[in-house]
Amino acid sequence: MVLESLRIPATNRFASLYLQQEEPVTSFFHYNLNANNVYSKRLEYIKERDFARQGLVDCITAYMENLPSSTEVRTSLERLKKDAVVVIGGQQAGLLTGPLYTIHKVISIIKFAEEKEKELNHPVVPVFWIAGEDHDFEEINHVFLQKNGKMVKKGYPERVLEKKMASHIHLSKDVMKDWTEEILKEFGETSFTTKIQQMLITASNSTETIVEFFAYLTMELFKEYGLLVIDSAFPPLRKLETTFFHELLNRNKELTESVLEQQKIVKGNGFSSMLDVSENAANLFLQWENERLLLETDGDYFKDKAGKVMFTRQELLSLLEKEPEKFSNNVVTRPLMQEWLFPSIAFIAGPGEIAYWGELKQAFELVGLEMPPVVPRLNITIIEREAAKRMEQYNVTPLKVMTEGMESSRQSFWDSIQDPGFEQELNDAKQYLENKYKNIMEKALIIDKSLEPIVEKNVQFHLKQFDFLLNKSEKALKQRHDIVFRQLNFLESSLRPNGGPQERTWNILYFLNKYDISFINELTDQPYVFDGMHKLLYV
Repeated sequence: MVLESLRIPATNRFASLYLQQEEPVTSFFHYNLNANNVYSKRLEYIKERDFARQGLVDCITAYMENLPSSTEVRTSLERLKKDAVVVIGGQQAGLLTGPLYTIHKVISIIKFAEEKEKELNHPVVPVFWIAGEDHDFEEINHVFLQKNGKMVKKGYPERVLEKKMASHIHLSKDVMKDWTEEILKEFGETSFTTKIQQMLITASNSTETIVEFFAYLTMELFKEYGLLVIDSAFPPLRKLETTFFHELLNRNKELTESVLEQQKIVKGNGFSSMLDVSENAANLFLQWENERLLLETDGDYFKDKAGKVMFTRQELLSLLEKEPEKFSNNVVTRPLMQEWLFPSIAFIAGPGEIAYWGELKQAFELVGLEMPPVVPRLNITIIEREAAKRMEQYNVTPLKVMTEGMESSRQSFWDSIQDPGFEQELNDAKQYLENKYKNIMEKALIIDKSLEPIVEKNVQFHLKQFDFLLNKSEKALKQRHDIVFRQLNFLESSLRPNGGPQERTWNILYFLNKYDISFINELTDQPYVFDGMHKLLYV
């Protein structure tokens, strides 16, 4: 592999300014990443706090008991039990690990942990926080496959009708086996396909839910790096979180006000709000009768929008003591809970997360916490040999393809192979025909006005024949040069699929099937630098 860096603006202005650590964006966070001794200061802050390390390690150990493990994983658990700090980040549990950006985030967590451990001479453990409490199944129930130069969605066939947390969605082992076999077939059989297929079957047979399936695959790929994973919806973790849930419930009104106040500051500096927070938001979910309900306040009561449940504060606090697993965080309280639980030296974030974390500064302060240094994750585009060859062939740069696509190249090529004289001849013939029919219409109307629709129908028939001939000729021309259009489409779907970044559409399984499971090690072991630059990996 060859690693190069490229400057590409982030997908939103807020994140772009944050990548450069520019004001006013940096004022929305507790740490400026360019300041001196940022992480040594953060380490001192962590040392002054108390963490339930034993309880946390017990939770993670219990969760990871049936996942692929290694000596490095066991070492990470022992270190966390003592005085290790963590680099942490999270994501939803996408099928087959989801889009590439999830893999990029895991790699970012691992590499930044390695970097900070050397810098601080203090143990740093990589932790991936699986957002198993999320309930948007439609967002995670598919992968994309490349077909005829386009990326098309391949959905998982099992349906989920209820508003369930992902951690509660069970998978059928037979359905998953058949679905993954279909996907591998689409990728094409290689000398590594059987190995990949066996890995997927083992993962499916060893797990019961889609979140466990995600966790199993993630650990199979990254166990050698001492990665720890935990599902935010894991019941023993919920029990550990009970104390902080009490505070979130008791201070829900102040918490909402703190977010709304910070949003005013963000908006006052010319940015849009990322979080949809209403004045009566309780910022917590409640699992009730197989559904996950977002709570809001109504006077002295807590209820959901549909009115399915209604509790007093004391009733909710009593329920929390008895069944903490029924409670879960929303986008506002999850970062607070994460910071309360983990001794985090840094949080690894994507562009969207950076933007909405900027609205939480006062919320952190309200509960007596500092927001950890928020570090942009690595943005990576993998460029295969054929894609590199096509870029050279058609004289385009990675920057051009990744930011603009190949439409202008397709149009330029199309213009170069068309015969403008042919279309002009057709247009001249159409104009001549229309002029003649004007004369015919005038004479026909003199004979009988009822002939008007017949003449009109006749002229339209002949004009359509010209359009038919033009379309047929264009289709024949495209077929004649089909190989060029296919190459241009392939290049676009490789680097800018469906008009967006590669990492939002492609899945790691394609590369593992083509290059072997060891591809993940090659991808992870690159000498990345966290400089805000986009990383190009030529394979």
